[in-house]
Amino acid sequence: MAERTSTGFLTMMLEPTPAVAMTLPAEVREKLAELELELSEGDITQKGYEKKRGKLLAPYIPQIQGVDPSLQIDNRIQASSQAVLPGSKHNKSRAANTRDERFRSDLHTEAVQAALAKYKERKMPMPSKRRSVLVQSSVEACTPPDTSSASEDEGSLRRQGRLATSTPYQGHGHPAVEHWFNRVIQGSSTSSSASSTSSHPGGRSVTTTNTTSHAALNANAAATALADFMAHTQLGVPVNSRVSSKIQQLLNTLKRPKRPPLREFFVDDFEELLDVQQPDPNQPKPEGQHMSALEGEPLGVVNNWPPSLPAALQRWGTTQPKSPCLTGLDNAGKPVYTLTYGKLWTRSQKLAYTLLNKLSTRNEPLLVPGDRVALVFPNNDPVMFMVAFYGCLLAELVPVPIEVPLTRKDAGSQQIGFLLGSCGVTLALTTDACQKGLPKAQTGEVATFKGWPRLLWFVTDGKHVVKPPKDWHPPIREASNDIAYIEYKTSKEGSTMGITVSHSAMLAHSHALTQACGYTEAETITNVLDFKKEAGLWHGVLTSVMNRMHVISIPYSLMKVNPLSWIQKVHTYKARVAVVKSRDMHWSLLAQKDQRDISLSSLRMLIVADGANPWSISSCDAFLNVFQARGLRPEVICPCASSSEAMTVAIRRPPEMGVPPPGKAVLSMGGLSHSVIRVDTEEKLSVLTVQDVGQVMPGALVCVVRVEGTPYLCQTDEVGEICVSSGSTGIAYYGLPGMTKNIFETIPVTSSGIPISDRPFTRTSLLGFVGPDSLVFVVGKMDGLMVVSGRRHNADDVVATALAVEPMKFVYRGR
Repeated sequence: MAERTSTGFLTMMLEPTPAVAMTLPAEVREKLAELELELSEGDITQKGYEKKRGKLLAPYIPQIQGVDPSLQIDNRIQASSQAVLPGSKHNKSRAANTRDERFRSDLHTEAVQAALAKYKERKMPMPSKRRSVLVQSSVEACTPPDTSSASEDEGSLRRQGRLATSTPYQGHGHPAVEHWFNRVIQGSSTSSSASSTSSHPGGRSVTTTNTTSHAALNANAAATALADFMAHTQLGVPVNSRVSSKIQQLLNTLKRPKRPPLREFFVDDFEELLDVQQPDPNQPKPEGQHMSALEGEPLGVVNNWPPSLPAALQRWGTTQPKSPCLTGLDNAGKPVYTLTYGKLWTRSQKLAYTLLNKLSTRNEPLLVPGDRVALVFPNNDPVMFMVAFYGCLLAELVPVPIEVPLTRKDAGSQQIGFLLGSCGVTLALTTDACQKGLPKAQTGEVATFKGWPRLLWFVTDGKHVVKPPKDWHPPIREASNDIAYIEYKTSKEGSTMGITVSHSAMLAHSHALTQACGYTEAETITNVLDFKKEAGLWHGVLTSVMNRMHVISIPYSLMKVNPLSWIQKVHTYKARVAVVKSRDMHWSLLAQKDQRDISLSSLRMLIVADGANPWSISSCDAFLNVFQARGLRPEVICPCASSSEAMTVAIRRPPEMGVPPPGKAVLSMGGLSHSVIRVDTEEKLSVLTVQDVGQVMPGALVCVVRVEGTPYLCQTDEVGEICVSSGSTGIAYYGLPGMTKNIFETIPVTSSGIPISDRPFTRTSLLGFVGPDSLVFVVGKMDGLMVVSGRRHNADDVVATALAVEPMKFVYRGR
């Protein structure tokens, strides 16, 4: 630091006047020219250039006479700073106003006081504040300079964006001095100088110097202030000290940038940034009338209908104990175990009794009715999951089905752990095989997963549960508004939320599905979906027990090995209903050449759970073209629309129920991007063909509202979000009252702002409209909505486009 300071200072002090430059020896001028050439070519640094140049010019600087005594103080300050700065690192923590006996100089104090006395005789104005050139010139142009007296307190209030600089020097010294000052200023013009100039009354701009307002200034204060100023200035921090303009120029020379400031490389085009996209005046706009709420058929009254789901299990477990309930398959497609209704009833009772009476901590029961319990079961073990689920219902506990965590730091399981913590879960039920596969701690126990609460793991296999006494019976109550189970949902941001479903909603939904699908007792249903959530849970675990149906559960690990396995089981068990997704239909087409002796004539209903996706229609059409020759009837394919919050929204009815024929809509993609329905022709490439998802569920009230702002009813040719009011929807996000109000308590209003019903509606996140014959059409989802330049697009359309161009030739499987 000391070397840099002395070199830069010497360079400015040894700046020759034109007259002196002309009298320099020829060899000195040649060396100076060589130095400048080396500097321009980059062979020497700026620091080296200044050092060598200063040594060459030192003997030829003229003695300047008549300089004001106050200017000579700076020479002594510079000399003393050379002695102080080498140790500035050790003194950096000292305050700027610290008085140290080592640096006390009576001689220097006398000189300072003499200079101050001379300035008082000349009636010098007090130092004026100047805005630093670091502040943009536009701000300087509109902000008048502050000419008030400079005090330490004022300076501390103006530290950011302002430097306290200098006082106008009005003395007329030797002409060479003023010329020398001007040369110094011109030499440092490329740096971001903090030196200021003031307009002289004569109209010319003169350089300014600075004096301090404290008479007690000594050598220590000056040197420490200089060190502090240099340290702060190099860090780009404005400081509060006042130093002479020459020292400021010295510092600015040392920090002179080798290249232009960064801001000069970028020129913001403010006009383009502020230009707001104006709507196209020719864009299509809805022209239809405002729609009214669509009401489904009344929920029928069934004689001898069980008052709750546990009551249905008790009925079938005692009256039809040998009736098959669920058959699980292994990865080879062979039946592993068939659970009867009698076994389901007795094993669920054992588990319920054990959970309530045999688990305790400190002589107190670990669980009481209403507590939440995690169900951690793999996708290939539906039998143990079903026993655990109904065991929790009989014990009046709240099951929370989740996925099996793969690793201790799995990102997805961290969000599930947050859900478990917010639900207050302390116990997790699993199987013996699943527990052995979980990561273990050094103690041999199941490791604590990142983000999870501390859990007690309980294995539900037969040897771990206790047979209840003969006088113990589980409480069988009518369906109430108490929470029956919590189904988790992952949003597009990755957060996990728990959707609470009440006992009454669970019963009403099973009733509505039974009526819409025409389920009867002892029917066989093939389920390819995940049995822990959504349609796989609703059809394969809940509604099936209400109707004493036999479920053939196809694990997805088997589907990966044999995509035709579900079709084979339909043929083997003469299944009447199959619940699949469009992906299962798509992959089965690729393997169908290897299987010839199969028949799908027994199917009366092929439920496509993701029928709301735009690409499902291509899978349905292709599947029908191939398997129609093997007994599949066109009217059997029944797409449906559902969401985790509203459960089943609409489903196409089976043909025997006398419903209108299925419909297709060929819509303009341009119109859909403006949320407007415009029918087009299939010959064009810019069209989207969608199929209906059937009629509204029984007992439900459905409407379509605008996506943004107040939930106004849409017009009949306008796309909006579908909302459902029914007794068979979820009731809340567990522990999230704010989001619950926005999603589960929406009040749609007419164009005049009048609520259409006194019942709250649930948002489904499905985007669609109601077409002819009261058929519901879905064109996308809120989670996949993308707004580009004011036009709406859906992520599902991207998938539909990829599938429309024969993806097997271009897209690898699983990519």
